[in-house]
Amino acid sequence: MTTIAIGLLIPLIGTILGSAFIFFMKKEMSSLLQKSLLGFASGVMVAASVWSLLIPSMEMGADKGAWSVFPAAIGFLLGIGFLLLLDNLTPHLHLGTSQPEGPHSRLSRTAMLTLAVTIHNLPEGMAVGVVFAGAEQGATGLSLASAIAVSLGIAIQNIPEGAIISMPMRAEGNSHWRSFAIGSLSGVVEPIGGLAVILLATWLMPILPYMLAFAAGAMCYVVVEELIPEASTGKHTNLSTIGFALGFVLMMVLDVVMG
Repeated sequence: MTTIAIGLLIPLIGTILGSAFIFFMKKEMSSLLQKSLLGFASGVMVAASVWSLLIPSMEMGADKGAWSVFPAAIGFLLGIGFLLLLDNLTPHLHLGTSQPEGPHSRLSRTAMLTLAVTIHNLPEGMAVGVVFAGAEQGATGLSLASAIAVSLGIAIQNIPEGAIISMPMRAEGNSHWRSFAIGSLSGVVEPIGGLAVILLATWLMPILPYMLAFAAGAMCYVVVEELIPEASTGKHTNLSTIGFALGFVLMMVLDVVMG
C-alpha cells in the first residue's frame, strides 16, 4: 500500500518541482525552451499510452486471438470521446491564446487557464491509477515495477509542464507564490483521479482492458488537441520534434527496463 501511495504522489511532486521554476526564471519562458518542453511532454505521453496502456490492454486478451484488439480499440475511442466532451463542456483557456473555449463564462483568465490544465492532468492521473490497480490485482502484463515506471515517466514530463503552467500565471500578473501555488495545485487532480480508480479496482477488473485503453485515448487527445498544436506553431518547431523523440524514447526505456 505504501508503494501505491508513493506512486500516486510522484507525478504531483514532478508538477510541484516544475512550478518552483517560477522563482528562478524570468517572467516569460523563452519560445525555444517552451517548444522543447512541449515536445518532450508529448513524447512521454504518447509512449506511455502505447507501451504502458494499449499493449497491456491487448495482452490481457491474448487468448482471444485477433479479438484481443477490440477492447483496446473501443476503450481508446471512448477515452478520446470523454476528453472531447469534457473539453466542450468546461470553460477553459489554452496557453498562448486569448480566445476561451467551451461555454461562455465570467471566470477570470487565471481560472480558465487552471481548468485547461486540470483537464490535461486528469487522464494522466487515471493512467497511473489504472496501471497500479491492474498490478495490484495481478493482471497480465502489469506489475508494480511497470506501474512505478508510468508514474516516474509522467512525473518527469510534469516537471517542464509545471514550469509551462506557472510562468504564464506570473505573466498574467499573479505573484510568484500565487503562480507557484496555482501551478502546483493543478497537479492535485492526478493523485485524486488515480486513487479513485484504485478504490474501484474490484469493480473495474472485468473491464480493465477497456480502462487501460480509455486512459490511453484520453492522454492522446491531450497531445493531439493541445500539446502538438502549441509546439508546432511559430519558430523553433524543430526543437519540439527533438523533444518529442527524447520524451518517447525515455518513456519507452523506462517501461521496458522497469516492466
